[in-house]
Amino acid sequence: MPDLAWMAWTWQTAIFFSVIAVLLLVMTALAIFYPETERIGVLRIPTTRGDRLFISLIGSAFINLAWLGLVGPDLWWSLGLSLVYAAAVFRYV
Repeated sequence: MPDLAWMAWTWQTAIFFSVIAVLLLVMTALAIFYPETERIGVLRIPTTRGDRLFISLIGSAFINLAWLGLVGPDLWWSLGLSLVYAAAVFRYV
């Protein structure tokens, strides 16, 4: 068993990585059962569900980092803002 003491494994970290793993499994199942078609949205570039997931994850990371730097460590509001951002990305991009 490898030594994993180098990282601060907390329940929050475990939930984060579990959510990412579930998202990847859901996206894989959707790609298998409902084949993807590219869509052109507001950005005027063709995107698939996977592209939109990646854009929403990167944008959410920047939202949370900006929140940490500007507001402080209370991230519940930034989580809500990130969810709204991800919904907008999946709807309009």
